[in-house]
Order: sequence, then structure tokens, then C-alpha cells
Amino acid sequence: MVKLIVLYPRQEGSTFDMAYYREKHLPMTRRLLGDALKGVSVEQGVKSDPWPAPYEVVCHLLFESLESMGAALTANLPALSGDIPNYTNVAPVFQVGEVLE
Repeated sequence: MVKLIVLYPRQEGSTFDMAYYREKHLPMTRRLLGDALKGVSVEQGVKSDPWPAPYEVVCHLLFESLESMGAALTANLPALSGDIPNYTNVAPVFQVGEVLE
């Protein structure tokens, strides 16, 4: 399994519309990525002392392989990235990792 991690940094002046993200963006992501997407989980960072979350939101997208992830994302990247301004004003950070356990 391969995981695409999408991190939305918490920055001064940043905004994030969680309702839009959950009700519009995630369903669109599931629909566009289809069977290539094996699972999704989302975490909202908690503002707490002494461990303030450096990310507002972290999204984990699971795929069977790099090839299936690449094909699904390449075909749908314009729609997915074009929707970002509808829920946040920060640029996400991406990491791809191999799931070992």
C-alpha cells in the first residue's frame, strides 16, 4: 500500500472551512479517484499546550500502488487542486510513503 499524505500547515492568517472540506471536497475526491482509492482518513489538528498542532488538517489517502495512485491523480489533479481555494487559503504540503505496517 501507498499513502499520499496531504498536510495543511497552520499559519498566521490561514483559514480552513472544515464543513466544505468534509461535505464537498472529500466526496468529490472519493468520486474522482474511484476504485483506485482504498481508504481515506482525516485529522483536524488540536490547539493544545504543550503540543500545538503545526497542521490545521492532515488527510491520508491510501492506494494499492504508486502506479494506481499516479494514474488516478494525474487524471483528476486539475479538478482536485482547483477546489482548494474553496476551503483554504494555504498551499498544502504532500508526502508519499510506503505503508509498512
